[in-house]
Amino acid sequence: MITKTRIYLIRHGEIEGSGVFRYNGQADVQLTAQGLHQYHLLADRLADKRIAACYTSDLSRCVQGARILCARWGLQPVLKKELRELSFGAWEGLTWDELAERYPEEWQARMNDFVGYRVPGGENLHDLQSRLLPALGRIIGGHQGEDVLVVGHGGGNRVILLSALGAPLSSMFRIEQDYGCLNIIDYYADGNPVVTLLNG
Repeated sequence: MITKTRIYLIRHGEIEGSGVFRYNGQADVQLTAQGLHQYHLLADRLADKRIAACYTSDLSRCVQGARILCARWGLQPVLKKELRELSFGAWEGLTWDELAERYPEEWQARMNDFVGYRVPGGENLHDLQSRLLPALGRIIGGHQGEDVLVVGHGGGNRVILLSALGAPLSSMFRIEQDYGCLNIIDYYADGNPVVTLLNG
């Protein structure tokens, strides 16, 4: 049997202001009561799993939830800056409507090339991929044959899932990532990952 490492890839719970389309990026926004509840539901759902470790983005909306999850197994989450969401630089905290009004040309440029366009002071999807996938590779390499929690963000999770599926970054928005969702990816020693659950 080929050794596999199972990654339980989680998107953080619901955040304050989530009813409005906004680029939060690496801003440290807070969870809602529903967001906290979503983590407790996940902890119940995963209670019978043999989790060896938990890695999380170091932003509070992920760390707070990772601590809730880890309490089930007596683990301490390992905080990784590399697992942060895409940085939107000067645009962080602004709504889509505000951006379209203040920076119409730049906004249109991003809409035309959401993979390659880099917001001033921020990242594009290639940058995100370049910091995220090597970090995930180190996590997998350190836990061969084990089950591991990874708590991240909507954009980052999509990049990980696209890589596992062998799909291009341009397919980013063909994958949904609801608040508090669970994805399961099995990484086999032969280098062929399998997505067994998507946006569950």
